[in-house]
Amino acid sequence: MLLVRMVPSRTQRLARGIARLDIAVSIFVLALALGLAFSRPASAMKIQTIKSPGGIEAWLVEEHSVPLVAMRFAFRGGSAQDPDDKSGLANFMSAMLDEGAGDLTSSQFQERQEELAMRMSYSDSRDAFSGNFESLTENLAESVALLRLAINKPRFDADAVERIRKQLLSNLVYSERDPDKVAAKSWFESAFPGHPYGRSASGTAETINAITGADLEAYRKRTFARENLEVAVVGDIDAESLGKLLDEIFGDLPAKPELKAIAETAPVKGGVEKIVEMSVPQSVAVFGLPSVKRKDPDFMAAFVLNHILGGGGFASQLMEEVREKRGLAYSVYSYLMPEDHAAVMLGSVATKNESIGESLGVIRDVLKRMAGTGPTATELENAKRYLVGSYALRFDTSGKIASQLLGLQLEDFGPDYVENRNALIEAVTLDDIKRVAARWLDPSQLIVTVVGKPTKMDADGRSFVQGGG
Repeated sequence: MLLVRMVPSRTQRLARGIARLDIAVSIFVLALALGLAFSRPASAMKIQTIKSPGGIEAWLVEEHSVPLVAMRFAFRGGSAQDPDDKSGLANFMSAMLDEGAGDLTSSQFQERQEELAMRMSYSDSRDAFSGNFESLTENLAESVALLRLAINKPRFDADAVERIRKQLLSNLVYSERDPDKVAAKSWFESAFPGHPYGRSASGTAETINAITGADLEAYRKRTFARENLEVAVVGDIDAESLGKLLDEIFGDLPAKPELKAIAETAPVKGGVEKIVEMSVPQSVAVFGLPSVKRKDPDFMAAFVLNHILGGGGFASQLMEEVREKRGLAYSVYSYLMPEDHAAVMLGSVATKNESIGESLGVIRDVLKRMAGTGPTATELENAKRYLVGSYALRFDTSGKIASQLLGLQLEDFGPDYVENRNALIEAVTLDDIKRVAARWLDPSQLIVTVVGKPTKMDADGRSFVQGGG
């Protein structure tokens, strides 16, 4: 039988393009309006905790001034659940859930998304597999039907799997040439050998080539369940309607997941130094230390401490010492990464090959000084003022609000955290900061990975181990 594919005429293509432009403009205007609607203190939000008739729980912030609904959801599990010989499976999965579902092929599914002006995307982290969903109220029922298909009946067609596989393999080739990505990957391998956290979430060429559609479906069945699901919704919907919607989307999932246990861990002790040679004009270093988990009583003090140390941009000590005083690097920073089963403080600096050793020496000196004396009272007050004042910026759009609420759910906090958070910052004292600095900022425990062609690496008296890419 001869199959003839109907090609749209130039007029039809132009009309479709104009329609899509109108949709894009409408979404932009709605997002701007919703941002204005939420331009009020975070503590002023009313966060409802609801339970669907089927028992699915969610957090809801109603906002009926703009006809838009934003949902963020996550299944606890993430790339840590990848089989040892199939690393990159969760990441592969995140690219496949809009590649056809139910009776809709990949192209039909994505065309339907465009017609509805809906947004749907997925991502994986070490401990969770997350989804983003946004829809105009007038298209919500049809958009939810698409989301339900993606969650419950993804197709994993062979042609789509192969197309995404090629994209992922291309990304791996690119990543292997990116010194920042190589440094980060090597750092986690050094810090967490033999643990899922030490494994690349993107996988390797070997593991990506080994993944099949059946593997993707097996991962979905093991990790997509109601018990490990967290949901946050913001926008033009009430609690009763949301309850019905939750059951429609997630109600057919199994009650419990089949997750493998992930061991508690910590970065290796004693410090590690490693060079990965790469022919690039400047070296990139990733450095890090053990840190405090999210529920640790000292977390807020560590959070403020990190802002002073390297998280506060030009106001941070690392930026002041490395860039402003010595001109060794354009940028240097640090941040906290509290995962479910470990916690680290990570940082990075990039500079000329001949300057990377001196830069790392200065960073060690800053850590040692901060551990010994802590910050000044002025630095503490400036940090607290910034962190308190900027918190509202995390809640100025529906998507940001939903993302923040989902993050709190995954960290096992209650809705009252939003109202209490700034008071927790204000309560941090100089003694708290000094205690936490003395506890955690030990340069002898620093794990460092350098990617490039560094010279003068003995500038701070340290020996480095050569490593392969």
